[in-house]
Amino acid sequence: MAAAFEVRNGVGLVTMVGPLTAGQVDAFRAEFNEWHKSSEAFRNVVMDCHGIDFMDSSGLGALIALLKRISERGGDLKLARLPKKVRMVFEITRAYKIFQICDTVEEALQACR
Repeated sequence: MAAAFEVRNGVGLVTMVGPLTAGQVDAFRAEFNEWHKSSEAFRNVVMDCHGIDFMDSSGLGALIALLKRISERGGDLKLARLPKKVRMVFEITRAYKIFQICDTVEEALQACR
């Protein structure tokens, strides 16, 4: 898993590429937490998931933990561009009920404003 972190128009944007599985979640979570902790410039975060080629329950658990962390800071987490395989994980687990899932990054960014 590789992740790029930026702030766009006052919203944190994370672009992820590769699998989000048990082997990657600890490193990803640590990298995200360091970035999130280092900046007070934003509360809301959009995750561009288009590059995630596989996600297991550990990956889903990591996203839920990030949602909790962001919510504790008064923000919200939006997911954008979920690939079909990843979207199936959200449908099977009904996790789509706790995340706002957008078709495009721009739609997610607009929802954060």
